[in-house]
Amino acid sequence: MHTRRIGDVEVGAVGLGAMPMSIEGRPDEARSLATLHAALDAGVTLIDTADSYHLRAGEVGHNETLIAKALASHDRGGDVLVATKGGHLRPGDGSWTQDGSPAHLKRACEASLRRLGVEAIGLYQFHRPDPRVPYAESVGALRELLDEGKIRMAGVSNADPEQIRQADEILGGRLASVQNKFSPAFRSSEPELRLCDELGIAFLPYSPFGGIARAGELASAHAPFARIARAHGVSAYQVCLAWMLARSPVVVPIPGASRPESVTDSAGAAGLVLTAEDVAELDAA
Repeated sequence: MHTRRIGDVEVGAVGLGAMPMSIEGRPDEARSLATLHAALDAGVTLIDTADSYHLRAGEVGHNETLIAKALASHDRGGDVLVATKGGHLRPGDGSWTQDGSPAHLKRACEASLRRLGVEAIGLYQFHRPDPRVPYAESVGALRELLDEGKIRMAGVSNADPEQIRQADEILGGRLASVQNKFSPAFRSSEPELRLCDELGIAFLPYSPFGGIARAGELASAHAPFARIARAHGVSAYQVCLAWMLARSPVVVPIPGASRPESVTDSAGAAGLVLTAEDVAELDAA
């Protein structure tokens, strides 16, 4: 697989968002492990998770534990950059809440370290701004975790341009990544993508197909992504990811998957080269 960089780490150009394997509608563990192993077989070396990717209240860290099991049982598990997150919580009633306090983020990081079975987390991300906590305080906790060697790289998620600049300043120029929602149907993170390109910070688009509700639109017969896919003999989802990769060398999409065939197809986008005409048509779609 072609590669890109997050901080000083080289990763496959297409990563994997592991959330679908732990929340509502999740598959059984056997299929999840098969999906994670298929990702490794396809050259994926970035797996994104979070301590809040779970279903019931008593299973915080379900997704992290699943990933640790998959990596330990595959001969390429040691080559993977695991990117996890803290600051978002699921009480167990289907809702999502925030706790961006430094005390919580430090406790969450320690718990993630134990679940992942590592001495330092490869990439630790502040999951979502907490309106009750000054952003500088939340990012300051990541700076302390970096300085203490608990995490190797720090990132932020669901951040706007001002927060990205503030985070990079607080981290002393060490902000490694920004993870925001971005898809053909949801392009409001264009300013953040452009800023990351300017600063040389990895941009990790999540829900790149628009989520379950919108993913089918990409493959509809008359959609531009589907038309271009037919010309290249690939899926519309590969075209979508290749379009994102063509936007900037800092982009590393993290499509979610819960089936081996899905992750294998997504990984193929790393080698798909679109024409300038393709990209221009998709930009305007």
